[in-house]
Formats: sequence, C-alpha cells, structure tokens
Amino acid sequence: MSKVEQKKRKQRDATSDIVTRDYTINLHKRIHDIGFKKRAPRAVSEIRKFAELHMGTKDVRIDSDLNKAVWSHGIKNVPFRLRIRLARKRNENEDAKEKLYTLVSHVNVASVKGLQTETFHGESSA
Repeated sequence: MSKVEQKKRKQRDATSDIVTRDYTINLHKRIHDIGFKKRAPRAVSEIRKFAELHMGTKDVRIDSDLNKAVWSHGIKNVPFRLRIRLARKRNENEDAKEKLYTLVSHVNVASVKGLQTETFHGESSA
C-alpha cells in the first residue's frame, strides 16, 4: 500500500463522529524530567495534546474538575495516572473555525489498574 493510500485511509469525516471515550492517561511518563514548579501546568498541556491526538480536534476544552484533579496534590506532586473522558462534540457556535471540539473531563474511579479504553457512540452517557 502506498503512502498516499495510507493517508487517504486514515482520514475520516470527523463531523459524523460524535463519540465519547474513557482513557487512562499516564501523566508520570509525560512529565518525567520536568522541573517541580512546571509539573502541573505541563500535565494540563500534555492532557490537551493527548486529547488533540486521539480525537483529532484542535479545539480542546478542559473541565474544571479535571483541572482540580491534576492540581489536587499541588504543583509538584501530580497524580501518576488519571482516568479521563474525551467527548467529541459539535460546536454550537456557527461562526467557529472548527466544527467539533473535545471536552476532557475527569472520571472518578477507585483504582486505574487494569482499565481498558471504553467507547460510547452518539451523545455522551455522562
């Protein structure tokens, strides 16, 4: 398969994909070797980058509960792993550049061990 065919195959119509997925994100490896006073802000930007990569939207909005979960132990001690819900939604604002945006929210779980990625099609079940 040529590179052009692979590229065409990977591209999909994102407007038809209103979907919600639960992921476990390993923040520990993403903020390794980052100075103490920059760890929580970097973790938020890494979550944003993760959502952009997995959902394919440039417009990523972080829920305040997720922000509180990242900052819960202060700027230095970011949780190693977080369970997050990525919801790709249609943009209500008609003059927006992007047709879709991604809402990232925190999922409260007792333990993140052994959890797989879960997908919910259609409107979010939150």
